[in-house]
Amino acid sequence: MDWQADWRRGMRDGMPICLGYVAVSFTFGLAARKAGLTPFEALAMSVTNLTSAGQFAGLGIIAAGGPYLELAAAQLIINLRYCLMSCALAQKLPPDTRLVHRFLIAYGVTDEIFGVGAACEGRLSPWYMYGAIGVAMPGWALGTLIGVVCGSVLPARMLSALGVALYGMFLAIILPPARKNRVLAGLVACSMLASLAASRAPLLSQLSGGGRIILLTLALGALAAWRFPLPDEPGLPDGGAAVSGAEEDGHAS
Repeated sequence: MDWQADWRRGMRDGMPICLGYVAVSFTFGLAARKAGLTPFEALAMSVTNLTSAGQFAGLGIIAAGGPYLELAAAQLIINLRYCLMSCALAQKLPPDTRLVHRFLIAYGVTDEIFGVGAACEGRLSPWYMYGAIGVAMPGWALGTLIGVVCGSVLPARMLSALGVALYGMFLAIILPPARKNRVLAGLVACSMLASLAASRAPLLSQLSGGGRIILLTLALGALAAWRFPLPDEPGLPDGGAAVSGAEEDGHAS
């Protein structure tokens, strides 16, 4: 059946994410142990809050004895970008996709899951997303559990190296499609430069990292939609010429 093939394809694409998550969440497990969380508490945090930035920020508030309101506000601001990612992926789902599927997919949307979902050509099957999420999420939980239980035996240099594993994994997701599409490659480069500029700008630098990501996503997304619109369905002529031409330029280079 088609849904079984989509499920297997999602599991295949989610396996590298799972392996990367095990390494990265191991660091969170170490931090959770230092903050005084039990293995069950750290595991529950990773299962219910699938975001490295949100978890580390929440862990800092917990360790400092901050109020629940501050914790909730921090999570809302830091993770608001996932709302934008979910809305973008929702446009790729079939129009008749049930609401329960949309909610379940939104629960598992992370930067990396969004990357593999956005890179899929044509319509996005909910079963593909279930396969990717179903493989990646246990990796995040497993790494957290290993880190909180026995992470103290690793040397400091190895722990520092694990901290950058997530960024390397995300680059592995976005670089292949960027090499095939010159428009996408330009947007990736512009987003990196804009993020650096925003982190140093007088007013934007005062915002949280999540807030800056939201503003930059809206600005660059609107610019890309205006300059290089995509057709509503594959094969429609409206808006397809610009992207098709960009892809041809990318292959020619």
